[in-house]
Amino acid sequence: MSLDGPGPGPASGPASGSSRAVEAPRPTAATAKGLRPLRDRRPGLRRDASLSAVLAGLVAVIVSYSGPLVIVLSAASAGRLSTAQTSSWVWAISIGSGLTCIGLSLRTKMPVITAWSTPGAALLVTGLGAYSYAEAIGAFLVTGAVITLVGMSGVFGWLMRQVPAAVVSAMLAGILFSFGTGVFTALKTAPAIAGAVLLGYLLAKRLLPRYAVLVALAAGVAAAAVTARLDIHLDRIALARPVLTAPHFSLAALIGIAVPMILATLASQNAPGMAVLRASGYEPDDRLLIGTTGLVSTVLAPFGSHAVNLAAITAALCTGPESHRDPRRRYVAGVACGVFYLLIGAFGSTLVVLFGGLPGELVAAVAGVALLGALAGGLTGAVQEPKDREAALITFLATASGLTLFGIGSAFWGLLFGVLAHLVLTRFRRAPKEAAA
Repeated sequence: MSLDGPGPGPASGPASGSSRAVEAPRPTAATAKGLRPLRDRRPGLRRDASLSAVLAGLVAVIVSYSGPLVIVLSAASAGRLSTAQTSSWVWAISIGSGLTCIGLSLRTKMPVITAWSTPGAALLVTGLGAYSYAEAIGAFLVTGAVITLVGMSGVFGWLMRQVPAAVVSAMLAGILFSFGTGVFTALKTAPAIAGAVLLGYLLAKRLLPRYAVLVALAAGVAAAAVTARLDIHLDRIALARPVLTAPHFSLAALIGIAVPMILATLASQNAPGMAVLRASGYEPDDRLLIGTTGLVSTVLAPFGSHAVNLAAITAALCTGPESHRDPRRRYVAGVACGVFYLLIGAFGSTLVVLFGGLPGELVAAVAGVALLGALAGGLTGAVQEPKDREAALITFLATASGLTLFGIGSAFWGLLFGVLAHLVLTRFRRAPKEAAA
């Protein structure tokens, strides 16, 4: 069975002859988008691999290390961590993200992208200095254990399934909005670099659509080199050495670190991460995804990992048609992303210099054009159902505003306000009185 394009008609049910004899597989984007279901003889990773999917994974990693990692390093500095402890922290979150990306993507045949908790790291910038490193490790252990239990219990997934599809799509669009505008913001400070990225993307989109992001990245790097904006200096490459720290449990650290970390990771990371997969037509198993990332976080906590979770922004880079036109082959992007994570994690913070040397405008512009398809899909899904448009608009505006309350990011608040608006406008409406005879 060829996987290069859609089948002649919509799928009528679960895949017959599945490799699981007892239980039929969960529907994926293949069935959701009218493609022929995968059968017993599934193609291997080598056959499914494509340059566009590998590139999507690479761009996702570049975005992760050029932005969110800075917050982790800032938190390490605020907590007065040693160089060895900081390197171990980078190793732990990189290895955790890499293993979960590869394992979950191969297991589910979906592009499951994971990362470290950015809002969780932001909380540590101001809070880590108040506790000893051992107390922080104890809080990280509790955080991972609680997230594992919440995920495996199915409570988190049940709550997410109650949210209207339009609200979820609007939240996704709100998350990606600033990245779309970032392409044009970069034109102000680095017109040559951002202009080259945008022009390269548009030309390639017309002539070589599968490689549009690759051409945009190459054009941006070339422009950065010509304008002397590349600042990459590698003195040496050394393998990372993880540092095992015995945890110390204190009530103060559990309240000050674990509680807000759990809320921020579930609400600001895992909720949008599940939404991205669903918006792309997949039906992820929340128990498997949330439970696995929580378990890996727990195992790696003694080495410094604060939280590994589903990604949202970088996931959108890998779940859309830019990764591959066939949704069944986009899982390769998740595997590639995991491999790059492992490569960088193995060398600790040494190879992070490569990503740190790229101009911020280049990263912003490439991420922006790579996310245009996901942004368009989110906006389309937000306005498809007329009765949900106002709730979706509220969700979009709240999410795009960047609102942060109680250490929880705008994605959660956009989702909350959107659900409340949906309930008020549709569920709590009184039935019209019948006209008098």
